[in-house]
Parts: sequence; structure tokens; C-alpha cells
Amino acid sequence: MPRLIALRIAMAIPVMLVVATIVFLLLRLSPGDPALILAGETAGPEALARIRAEMGLDQPLVVQYLAWLGEIARGHLGISILSKIPVLSLIFDRLEPTLVLALSAIVITVLVAVPLGAVAAWKHNSWIDRAVMMLSVVGFSVPGFVIGYILILLFSVKADLFPVQGYVSPFEDPLDALRHLALPSVTLALVFMALIARVTRSSLLEVLGEDFVRTARAKGNVERRVLWRHALPNAAVPIITVIGLGIALLIGGVVVTESVFNIPGVGRLTIDAILARDYPVVQGLILFFALIYVGVNLLIDIAYVIVDPRIRY
Repeated sequence: MPRLIALRIAMAIPVMLVVATIVFLLLRLSPGDPALILAGETAGPEALARIRAEMGLDQPLVVQYLAWLGEIARGHLGISILSKIPVLSLIFDRLEPTLVLALSAIVITVLVAVPLGAVAAWKHNSWIDRAVMMLSVVGFSVPGFVIGYILILLFSVKADLFPVQGYVSPFEDPLDALRHLALPSVTLALVFMALIARVTRSSLLEVLGEDFVRTARAKGNVERRVLWRHALPNAAVPIITVIGLGIALLIGGVVVTESVFNIPGVGRLTIDAILARDYPVVQGLILFFALIYVGVNLLIDIAYVIVDPRIRY
């Protein structure tokens, strides 16, 4: 296990370097001038030149890139152009709403999607199977912001059951926090849920035809025990894989969902930084998201070993 972790961490370093390089080049080569945004439309050439010099934008791209990598190696992601606050401080200030939202969406997804997919496989070709597959297709096809606005219309505007927008920390008022998190969590979970349900169904259908499942049935085990005790653990590796890949959906979904529900999280910070062309904040946020994705994949690799002992050998 330690060797596996060390190998995955070593593999993550070049991945992060490639991500950093692509982000740096895309932001620098895209149209727009952050100095002009910061100084205003009426700023003169001297003011713009002074601001570019202060930001280091007057240096060649290679010099800017190497200087930025040196700052990252020291754990410094830069200073925001607009707020003059360190990027790490901005991220940590906005991190709690995003983590709470993402974790709640993951919990909802796993608790609902895995049983739905298992029941669909168990009742293969029945109306239950077709209903689950139809719902998963709808959930995977409809954009997240459309789902969010529909839920707001139904449960906030018409039924007046949940707040339209905003965020309340669970450490301050747990009950009010649940009311504010209900709609955005469900919005974020629905697309993820559709993917997990489909993969769970297909993986279980494959395992239910194996010899050890027939042996378990021949021993007199009830069908429910065969499904949950024997079949599902052996179908878990593809499910765990797609949960890890689904983190990418969550990362993109958090940005959209936080904008729809006006949640002051990292996703909302990303939108604001992109619109303002705040280079250090955008670069820091993308690296932060990439680091989370790499870390989740490391956890998924460790989970493989725990769930399926055959992988150890």
C-alpha cells in the first residue's frame, strides 16, 4: 500500500505540471487585457504600462511562466489582481460552502443511485428497469442549470418549501443549512445519479450471470442476499471507478450550481475571476480543482485494493 501511494503521487506531479502549463498559456493567449480591466477604459498608455510592469505582464511569456512555477513551488499561488488578497486565502474563505455542497451531493447520489441501479438489474426487463433507465437518461440529458431553475420554480416559488438562494453554514444553524442545501444538492446530484445508476445496473447484470451467483442461489440463499451480499461487492470496482470519474462532473456542476443558487463558494469565485480576467485567481482555482481530482483518483486506487483483494496480486 505505501508503495502504491508513493507511485501515484509521483505520477501526479507531471500531470499537475501539464495542467499548469496549459492553464498558463490559455489565459495569456486569450483576448483581453487585465491591466485595462484594472485601470479602466479611460486609462492612458503610461498608466497601463505601469500596471503591466507591476503585474509582470511586460515580461516574456517564458519569464512569466518560470516565475509563476517558482511561486507555486513555494506554496504561493499569487495575489488577486482586483482584491489584492492572496489566492490561497480567497480559496480557503470560499471552500466551506463548496465542500458541504459537494459532499451532500455525493451522499445523495450514492444512497439513491446504487440501490436504483441494483434494483433495475435485479428486475431486468421489467417496468422498474425501464423506468430507472428512462429517469437516468433524462437526468443525464438535461443541463444542470435547467434542473436548478425547475426545482426553484416548483419548490421555492410555488410551494414555498425551500429558500430560492443563499447559504447557511451547518455549524451555525444545521436545520436552516439543510433547507438551503436541499435544492442545490439535488440539482448537483441528479446528473451524477443518472451515471452511477446506469453503471451499477450494467455491472450487476454482468456479475449476476457468473457461476458463483448460481452457486449462492443453489445453496438456498434468498435473492435479496444473493444480490447485496454476493453480487454487489463483486461489481463494485466499475462503480467505484465511475464515482471517481464523476468527480469531474461535480467540479463542473459546482460552478454552475453555485451561480444558480447564489452560493458563495469556490465555483462562484471561479466565475467572478474569469469575468474579471483575474489571472492569479483563475490559475490557482484550476490547479486547486486539478489537485482535488488527482487526490480523488488516488483514493479510488486505494479503494480498489480494499474492495477487490485480487488487485493486490
